[in-house]
Amino acid sequence: MTANLKPSHSSTLAHKWHALDIIWEGGEDIVKQGLPHSQLSPAWQILLLGDGSPTRHLQLLTTEKTEIDLIDMSPIGSENDGAPPQIDIIPEPRLRRQVWLRTASGQRLAYAASWWDGNHVDEYLQNRSLPIWESLSRLHTELYRDIQGIYSGNSSVLEDAFHEKGPFWGRHYLFWHDRKPLTLIYEVFSPYLQKYLGEMSLS
Repeated sequence: MTANLKPSHSSTLAHKWHALDIIWEGGEDIVKQGLPHSQLSPAWQILLLGDGSPTRHLQLLTTEKTEIDLIDMSPIGSENDGAPPQIDIIPEPRLRRQVWLRTASGQRLAYAASWWDGNHVDEYLQNRSLPIWESLSRLHTELYRDIQGIYSGNSSVLEDAFHEKGPFWGRHYLFWHDRKPLTLIYEVFSPYLQKYLGEMSLS
């Protein structure tokens, strides 16, 4: 069963961060039950709907260390920033972070935007050049990855950045720590990963 849901966030602020122009979107119910394999293959569903670390998954797939290029660390105050609606539970003042996830040899694999409590972000990202998973692992921070939505869509910016044609698959989720929301993360994966995961769709 597929879902045709109204996008819960807008791409009108894509000049600030790279939101997809959504073709299809599914909420928590779709995340829990999964998608038909004709719509998204099992291997891709493990990456997108699983609650493990994408940084770790990418490293295992490529056999290269996953590194980041930091694009942006911007204070946004109380703005919702065109982010998914769960931003409302991230305490203010907020800070937006954007990165490319890539192999050590330079192949871009994913894009991520995240929103943090600006008063406490430095406690968790002591080295801002590290992937979030690596930073939090060094602190032995216990986390729960709460996937809220999945979608496919287009982005000319990401096509140029990945050197791959869309549509792209993305998701957003919350990290919880001590029963409190730590950060909201929005990720889009490059179709380049079909090299390791096979075709995205089995139809």
